[in-house]
Amino acid sequence: MKKIIVSIALLAISLGLFAQNITTASAYFKTVSDQYATFKDYEADFEFSVDGTEMAGHFSYKTPNLIRLDFTNPEQQVIVFNGDLLTIYLPGSDAVLLQNLDESTADDDENLTTLGSPKGLSLLSRYYTVAYETGQDAELLEEGSDEMVVKLILTKKSAAEAFRYIKLCISEKTKLLRRMEAVTPKGQTYIFNYYDYKINQDISDQRFIYEAPSSANNFNNFLFTD
Repeated sequence: MKKIIVSIALLAISLGLFAQNITTASAYFKTVSDQYATFKDYEADFEFSVDGTEMAGHFSYKTPNLIRLDFTNPEQQVIVFNGDLLTIYLPGSDAVLLQNLDESTADDDENLTTLGSPKGLSLLSRYYTVAYETGQDAELLEEGSDEMVVKLILTKKSAAEAFRYIKLCISEKTKLLRRMEAVTPKGQTYIFNYYDYKINQDISDQRFIYEAPSSANNFNNFLFTD
């Protein structure tokens, strides 16, 4: 009987120690989101692909909601959000798309401009259920890579969300977002890769003021144009 009691006690201790080493996916994601929330600003290079179309460029963010994407592919394309106005310059069409995002379009603000920002990460945890894709241990980003990442999968809580699920790859060392793969209900896949982060560089507000070429044609309120 004593041996049985000792065995049970040892088992309980072992299970207790094991449980202390378990971090739930939602708790892990919160540590990532909380870390981003401490950043005053950051920059990163990015690559983006959708349906075989490849894009690349440089991403800049400054709290609370200033965002700029300067593309190298397609060259000279720019997306800027200054807290009120979303501006998209399309050099191939020599066009500027403009959209004021006020309180009445707050949902568009969240969907269009903040997916890779601290605000966007916070919203993801609100509207999606977070789980590990395979487990809490870090694994290779992909075959042939030497980067170790923690892989999460987020599934939507309601039919209203834009993506059926989102896969996130978080760097094991830095807890920074390395890759985001978002799949729509129709099966369209968006993949973002982020590289070479620079954090808290005291980015000037001037970075988020953009003047498109005077020759470009302006299209206002393009989100609501039939």
